[in-house]
Amino acid sequence: MALLEGRNLRKTYNRGKRNHVDALRGVDVTIDEGEMVAITGPSGSGKSTLMHILGLLHAPDPNGGPAPELRFEGRDLVDLGDAERTRIRAKSMGFVFQEFNLVPILTAFENVLLACDYAGIKGARANEAATAALQLVGLGDRMGHRPAEMSGGEQQRVALARALVNSPHLVLADEPTGNLDSENSKDILATLRRSNIEHGQTFVIVTHDGEVAAACDRTIRMRDGVVQPASQDRPIERVPFAPRPVERELVGAAGT
Repeated sequence: MALLEGRNLRKTYNRGKRNHVDALRGVDVTIDEGEMVAITGPSGSGKSTLMHILGLLHAPDPNGGPAPELRFEGRDLVDLGDAERTRIRAKSMGFVFQEFNLVPILTAFENVLLACDYAGIKGARANEAATAALQLVGLGDRMGHRPAEMSGGEQQRVALARALVNSPHLVLADEPTGNLDSENSKDILATLRRSNIEHGQTFVIVTHDGEVAAACDRTIRMRDGVVQPASQDRPIERVPFAPRPVERELVGAAGT
């Protein structure tokens, strides 16, 4: 079943009267529930812009062609206001970026707790969910450490715990292993796949890393703002995945 569908997605960045960049030129994309999908392509191909639109961080442009469509869990998102887009991101989506984007003066636990607060989860329920998320990524003994006291791999695990803490249906990751060595990259990738399999969470991963792409169910290849032909074909032998309810072991386990 499709979790996320986009049609006629376009995005142009104007950088002056005579200078504009067509980052997306009419992209169609479908992400099924429970999939782990890589988006690849050279720099400037539009892959990060596509992720930002799928994650409601940017809106597709309505002009220049057929009306854009964007559906998440069957709901049309194109015309939503900022407040509702923010609510959906907070409750149903998680984000991981190459730059860890941690608050330097906060501990690992407090950084993860921010995502709970963003989603309106408070008190003991939030504390238990943040603890469970950090344990999930192997940082149960580092919760009181600040980012400067942690390695790059540990900081990215905190960022991943923050993305997973609210048991989102969809996790979007932009070069999540880009600043990590090979060993830490494998650890992060293994944690992503574990969450995908054990919790039924859907992952969309923007990456330059061939090993990351190879570990995903399929690859969407971008070039010059469009999806390359046949790059969304399903694998011939894809194991059927029966999604399980995701609000159990993190937020669901925390007092619900």
